[in-house]
Amino acid sequence: MKASEIKDFSVEELNVKLKDRKDELYRLRFQNAINQLDNPMRIKAVKKDIARIMTIMRQIELSGQTEA
Repeated sequence: MKASEIKDFSVEELNVKLKDRKDELYRLRFQNAINQLDNPMRIKAVKKDIARIMTIMRQIELSGQTEA
């Protein structure tokens, strides 16, 4: 998921996406622990998606505070 795609989402959609990605990361870590993970690089990609979503959410939060 690219940052430009994430910027188009609403705050509610971002919260849902963040929860989904955190759940996926949990499942991937569990699969990795029991040696059933097919693509270990997926963990890295999901972590980056989480960071991107959180960054966009923080930017929205800060821009909302300056407008008030």
